Amino acid sequence: MRVKDLAERDRPRERLLTTGHEALADRELLALLIGSGTPGTDAITLAVKVIETCGDLSRLARAEPHELLTIPGMGPAKAARVAAAFQLARRAESSIPPRKIRGSIDVADIAAPLLRGHRTERVVVIVCDPAGNVIRSVQLTEGGTDRSLIPVRDVLRTVLSAGGTAFGVAHNHPSGSADPSPSDLQVTRKLAEAADTLGLRFLDHLILTDAEWRRV
Repeated sequence: MRVKDLAERDRPRERLLTTGHEALADRELLALLIGSGTPGTDAITLAVKVIETCGDLSRLARAEPHELLTIPGMGPAKAARVAAAFQLARRAESSIPPRKIRGSIDVADIAAPLLRGHRTERVVVIVCDPAGNVIRSVQLTEGGTDRSLIPVRDVLRTVLSAGGTAFGVAHNHPSGSADPSPSDLQVTRKLAEAADTLGLRFLDHLILTDAEWRRV
């Protein structure tokens, strides 16, 4: 049954407003983001097609806008809305405590929402004051898949410009392996040496995958 053929109280938007988002299936929530269907295909049917094409919600969350554009019925506006919604969700999750670094797990908790779900390697710098309170967390994007070197100079510039005295670094391995590469080990040494030279405290360097994290 098409959305427009449903009673008004049974349509996804009205049900969300009256009973809450828990009452809606994944396809209905996605249909609200998509907004409208195409001739012969309503928004819910299109949402089902999008989820099936991607495989599941996890893969949909990682899809780039240009990939969504390959799905019939998904124009630029629809693709941009869906990609933006998942990015907002990641950013919102990254703002949740802990906001104080007491150990490696806190670095991982802050960095994970900014790194997981990406297909290219990214670097997150977490800047802290002397008490370990997070002043700033910055996402840097570099290189392709498991190939990028962490830009030590950019990391230090970020820490100093934020007025921090301590910092942690994390990056993702899109391949799914948390094993450090030789370049990961090398850059960890460089970060430690540079921090010591500048009188900063180097807290940690972590590798994250979608399933785990590991200290370097």
